[in-house]
Amino acid sequence: MSKNFYLVLLVTLTISMLMPSEIQAADSFGPEEWNQYRLKGNKNAVFNNGAEPLESQTYQTAEQIRATPVIAGDKMFVGNHNSGDLFAFNVLTGEKLWQNKAPNWVHSEMIYHDGRVFVGFGNRFFQDNGIRGTGESGVMALDAESGEELWTYNTEGEVMPTPVFYKESVYIATGDKHLYKLDPETGELLHKAEIGSTVSMSAPNVTEDTLYVGGSGPLPYMFYAYDLKNDEFKWQTEFPDVFAGLDDVPPAVADNTVVTTALTGDSDNPEHWLYAMDTESGEILWKESLGTGEFVKNNKSGAPIIYNGKIFVGSPITETFYAYDLKSGEKLWEFENKVMKAPPVAQDGIVYFSNTEGMVYALDAETGDVAGKKELNGTLAPSGPIIVNDTLFIGSQDSNVYAVPLSDFTKEQPGQNTDTASESDSQDNSMLYIAGILIIIILLAGFFIYMRKRA
Repeated sequence: MSKNFYLVLLVTLTISMLMPSEIQAADSFGPEEWNQYRLKGNKNAVFNNGAEPLESQTYQTAEQIRATPVIAGDKMFVGNHNSGDLFAFNVLTGEKLWQNKAPNWVHSEMIYHDGRVFVGFGNRFFQDNGIRGTGESGVMALDAESGEELWTYNTEGEVMPTPVFYKESVYIATGDKHLYKLDPETGELLHKAEIGSTVSMSAPNVTEDTLYVGGSGPLPYMFYAYDLKNDEFKWQTEFPDVFAGLDDVPPAVADNTVVTTALTGDSDNPEHWLYAMDTESGEILWKESLGTGEFVKNNKSGAPIIYNGKIFVGSPITETFYAYDLKSGEKLWEFENKVMKAPPVAQDGIVYFSNTEGMVYALDAETGDVAGKKELNGTLAPSGPIIVNDTLFIGSQDSNVYAVPLSDFTKEQPGQNTDTASESDSQDNSMLYIAGILIIIILLAGFFIYMRKRA
């Protein structure tokens, strides 16, 4: 073999050993599509494509935020409560890209599909005829690049729940007791089904060709499964003892089980319940009481997520956060805190939940022990935090969206700097480079011995 061969081999091995162990292959920060409330059927809104976490950042809007921010590609989309303002930001830099306005409140996520954003609007006030939503109600489609309004479809009742995109159609549940199917290109009505119940904030959940949604009046409260392939209802389950909450809770679905919560009793003595139903039949598999407490004004019933076979949910009635086994309904642990309404988010064995006093807690998903916490400003949005590439995003009623790297939730110990890599990571990197140097020394020694023998 020639000298050049050994030189090339030596240089190649040297470069490969000194390259970083993790290769960044992400083309953009967020997912390519965001087709329903909190991204997934289990409502655990986590996405990771290997992009670096963001540093702490604030995105300022015009008014209160009560919806979950949506991240698609390098854009973040979010709307405002009272004013109906709609925003797009560069999620990496914080730059505002555009601003538009809906005709009424925005509690809906601004879901994203194929260059378009879809957002519902409307308010919670009732008309004389019992329809929920006064003023203009409906759903808008906007160009994701420019913010230009593409079309608006008006409904008789509010569209406070987040729309869902499913197989070239947009579905919306409304305060006028109907489920609408719209053409995403034109806004044309494709199908209209009568639910028979008012849907307040129960964002439809689409899992495996079925749409799940909770409704309220007229009594009794009902929960529905809708077959999207045939555009017909699959089953409905009555909740005769429920007086509030079922129509406000976006259900979570995993492992053939749909989970929701609701209140029984009355406003003087409300009891908060957690329900698990069979996805095929609607049969209630089990129900567990979270307890009784003070009635709250809005968002009376906490929203669950499902993560690693467990249900995580906060109760605004009992001011406690819970973990339950999905299959058995056994309570695993609880954590008393302040009023919490929002769905949490979980990653790497840690579950993050927010309360109405501006705090985000990180709890060990197995034990409920506090792993860290972070104080933000304002009453945090009832739609809860999401995690994209180890960065937690959450909206606040102080008009801001906050981005916080998960490393900020590391529990500080005396003398520990939480902004740097962990000790184990540092040790791993050190060992890698030491091994690389040793290999280079051995190769160099072999090369020089070979050259001396040739001489």
